[in-house]
Amino acid sequence: MNAASLKEEIALTITRVFDAPRSLVFKVWTTPEHLARWWGPKDFTVPTITADFREGGVWRSCIRSPEGQDYWAHGTYREIVPPSRIVLTFTWEEEDAMDTLIMVTFEEVAGGTRLTFHQAPFTTVESRDSHAEGWGECMDRLVSYVAAQKEAME
Repeated sequence: MNAASLKEEIALTITRVFDAPRSLVFKVWTTPEHLARWWGPKDFTVPTITADFREGGVWRSCIRSPEGQDYWAHGTYREIVPPSRIVLTFTWEEEDAMDTLIMVTFEEVAGGTRLTFHQAPFTTVESRDSHAEGWGECMDRLVSYVAAQKEAME
């Protein structure tokens, strides 16, 4: 096994099932006005988010912790297959930050949508686990936001 394949083994996968149509779950991933409502861990805010949602388009966001610390990240949309798949790069704007690749898939399941989030590579298990906590809270916020959006549509 070489070093590259070792890095690929350190990956993060999160799955959530939404009681909502796939088109709605996909939509809240694709527009800044929706992303600003759920992007980031619990109790974080999103003072800035831009997204040129097209293949080759770039996105950039700032999430703010409850203590007022800003964390910037950016990336490029690599692949978009509405309403089933988004592939984008993700890089924190800090020294020695590593480029990661995120793939989000949206599958229709009985009564809703299964979202699978996959991010890799990570240099260490600790880094992956840190991201698992943050993205897990982000996905929890997304579940609540989608439920509220669905209720507003009914």
